[in-house]
Amino acid sequence: MAQHRQHHEPGSPARCWRKRGAQVQAIGRSRGGATTKVHLIVDALGLPLSFRITEGQRHEIVPAPELVGETKPRCLLGDKAYSSVAFRAELAALGCKAVLPSSSSWINPPDYDRDLYKARSEIECTFNLLKQARRFATRYEKTLRNYSAVVAVGCLLLWLRI
Repeated sequence: MAQHRQHHEPGSPARCWRKRGAQVQAIGRSRGGATTKVHLIVDALGLPLSFRITEGQRHEIVPAPELVGETKPRCLLGDKAYSSVAFRAELAALGCKAVLPSSSSWINPPDYDRDLYKARSEIECTFNLLKQARRFATRYEKTLRNYSAVVAVGCLLLWLRI
C-alpha cells in the first residue's frame, strides 16, 4: 500500500537542507557520459602548483582566473581554450606574459612565442604521470571531497618523485 506523501511531491526530506546531486560533486554530463575535469597549473619542471575540479561540461576558462590569481605566474602557457580577450586582459593586469594560441574565429589573432609554446608539453606529461594511477583516471570516488584528496595525493607524489 502506497502512502500519500510518497508520490505527492518529489524531493528530499524536509530535515535535509543540503543540496544533493551530481553537480555538487563535480560530476557532469557530456557526450561520453558522466565526466569530471581536473584543471591544473604546473611550474616549469612539471610540478603541480594548484588544481581545481569541475564538471565535465564546464569550460576551461571558468576556473582559470582563480587558479592564476592563486599562483601569480610570470608566464602562462595554455591551449586555445584559454584564449579570450577578457582572460588576456586579466593576465596583462597581473603582469603575466600570455603564450596562448588563438582559435580560428579571431579576425586579428595576437602573436605568441611559438618556441616557448613547445614547452606546454610539460603539462601533458604531468597529466600522463597522474593518470598512471587508476584511481585518478577513472574516478572511483563519489564525492568531490574524496576525489580532491586523490588528486592532492597524486600531486604530492609528483613532488616527492616516488
